[in-house]
Amino acid sequence: MSNFVDYVKIHCKSGHGGAGSAHLRREKYIPKGGPDGGDGGRGGHIIMKGNEQEWTLLPLRYTRHLKAERGENGGKNQLTGRDGNDVYIEVPLGTIAKNEEGTVIGEILEDKQEIILLRGGKGGLGNEHFKSSTNQTPRYAQPGLPGEEGYITFELKILADVGLVGFPNAGKSTLLASVSAAKPKIADYAFTTLVPNLGMVNYRNHTSFIMADIPGIIEGAAEGKGIGHRFLRHIERNSLLLFLIPADSQDHYKEFQILENELKKYNPELLEKDYLVSISKSDILDEELKKEIIKEFPEKFQLLFFSGITGEGIIELKDALWRRLHNEN
Repeated sequence: MSNFVDYVKIHCKSGHGGAGSAHLRREKYIPKGGPDGGDGGRGGHIIMKGNEQEWTLLPLRYTRHLKAERGENGGKNQLTGRDGNDVYIEVPLGTIAKNEEGTVIGEILEDKQEIILLRGGKGGLGNEHFKSSTNQTPRYAQPGLPGEEGYITFELKILADVGLVGFPNAGKSTLLASVSAAKPKIADYAFTTLVPNLGMVNYRNHTSFIMADIPGIIEGAAEGKGIGHRFLRHIERNSLLLFLIPADSQDHYKEFQILENELKKYNPELLEKDYLVSISKSDILDEELKKEIIKEFPEKFQLLFFSGITGEGIIELKDALWRRLHNEN
């Protein structure tokens, strides 16, 4: 079973507010003591919190229900009830939370960032708040307000500088393994990569950027075929897309168009992202064949040729990615 989980749904309930107290002072030498009831405490919130050490929603996979503590009732002597304990849900950076209507409640982009998903009920006011010239001994106090509840959906969208886009066997895993310390599963059959892999790519002068090897697209991915939406969800958060077209493709430009079309059908805004197009497995090409492939594409395309196996063109590829990430060209 994979340790990568990017979608969970949990029933959450924040705490009820504590009731205010309607206590009246009863002291030996003050036979007609006034109201001294304290306020009730706030119910506990349900809070989503970012944790940069997490990379999957796996810890939440078997969580079905989360319930925050209710606030304590107010007491005599104007004693305010204790607030209910909040429940914190720690999630990886790149996680969004949606309510039952599918509306996004919030998204986590920074470590230790907190978003209240469900607010605890407000505590009721004690009877001392209701004392007036015409009502010296009010015997009324507010009840606490109820908390909120409902199903919250958590979706993880990988945060990376460069997202690799290509069909299965395009060489994405091989590239990631060659430029980082990541160890994705690599084999000569389709869908080797079933879950995203992240790698830190070391660049010049001790700089680096994050690259994501994401499961391959197939035609119809936007309609949910294969692992469709699960793949495309992660593409949304990448700063720069790198299309990988294998050198042994039958029609390199057509393959690029199919990939581009799947992104467009899923979310047209994806085409507004900056991207580069590369030809992987180029160790099988000579200079003449490279020129033929270049001719397949419109002139605006500047193809990058590389081989993750031999290392050919890797430095040039990293240079091009860095320049584009930092708008240096």
